[in-house]
Amino acid sequence: VQLQASGGGLVQAGGSLRLSCAVSGHTYTVVMGWFRQAPGKEREFVAAIRWNSQITFYEDSVKGRFTISRDNAKNTMYLQMDRLKPEDTAVYYCAAGPGVINTTIRRSRAYAYWGQGTLVTVSS
Repeated sequence: VQLQASGGGLVQAGGSLRLSCAVSGHTYTVVMGWFRQAPGKEREFVAAIRWNSQITFYEDSVKGRFTISRDNAKNTMYLQMDRLKPEDTAVYYCAAGPGVINTTIRRSRAYAYWGQGTLVTVSS
């Protein structure tokens, strides 16, 4: 499985961005997720989606502002980010994991495959 993230950029606070994660190779992936890492901080969970059922999971600070989705025909996952805040500034990574279960869905170690990351900068 190979993942290619894109869509990052510079945006003012209150603005929006949409990240994409294209998936190639075996697409039996059960769960796909977005994580982010700000300078000097650990990588943290943002959101995840079960590919087949489209059940979604969110980190509390992004609930109501971010929306994760996937397009099965395009083998692509998205993260629509609205009402962005300066504290959302980070490198965003997409990840995929055939073995992820609900109790591990927020743990980066549960995901076997990772994209290269895309930088999101939110100015105040």
